[in-house]
Amino acid sequence: MSRNGRTTATATRDGRQDLAGPGRQRTAEQHDAVPQPASTADAGVDAWQDYLAAARQLDGVRRAAAAAAGEQARSVQAARGELTEVRTRLAAQQARLRERGVPQISLVPSPPELSEETRALAGGPATVLAGLRTARDRVDAADVALAARHPLRPASWSARPRNLLVYGPLALLVPLIQVVVYVATGAGAATVAALICGLPMPAVAFVAGWIGVGRVFRSRRGGRVDRTSRFGALVCLVPAVLVTAGLLFAMLAG
Repeated sequence: MSRNGRTTATATRDGRQDLAGPGRQRTAEQHDAVPQPASTADAGVDAWQDYLAAARQLDGVRRAAAAAAGEQARSVQAARGELTEVRTRLAAQQARLRERGVPQISLVPSPPELSEETRALAGGPATVLAGLRTARDRVDAADVALAARHPLRPASWSARPRNLLVYGPLALLVPLIQVVVYVATGAGAATVAALICGLPMPAVAFVAGWIGVGRVFRSRRGGRVDRTSRFGALVCLVPAVLVTAGLLFAMLAG
């Protein structure tokens, strides 16, 4: 009995151990396979922080690119304005220098000079704008030098003041004669005749002034002289209109 009882107890304990062992093992494996909640949340926060950092960096790059593009557009617009002004003033200076006898070949840049300036202006719109502003300063200095060299010589003046010396006296000649006739004879037939005869005189004065400008301020190298035709026509017309209107008003009032 004792042997059989011991054998039975031993078998019973072994059976219980066999039944409990695999269950505990499966429970441990399932526990290891389930992800930890804390570590998953930390990984999500890290990914979100990385995303925000990348988004901020991208936004900074976009803003910098937009600012650079805007600055470049402003530089291009300013450079176009400077280029137009410099070209206009250089053309006027070239005409004045040609009238003074400077050869045409001396007024244009040589190929080496063009190549050097091309290389110097290859730095973009900002560099071109700086170069154009430097050129404008040089044009200002050249204007001052040209004006200081012959300040009392009409040939060194700009076109309009110079041509006014020819158009002005011719435009005032007939109106002065009309005023003298009115003062001497009053509102009579002589004044009326002077007014009628003075009607075509602005055109005559303009033609005479146009020819006189070409004769007096003739270019030394055979170039064209700027006669400022519109300005001359206005100078010849305004005094005649004003004097005629004044005399008519005086005659009607008398």
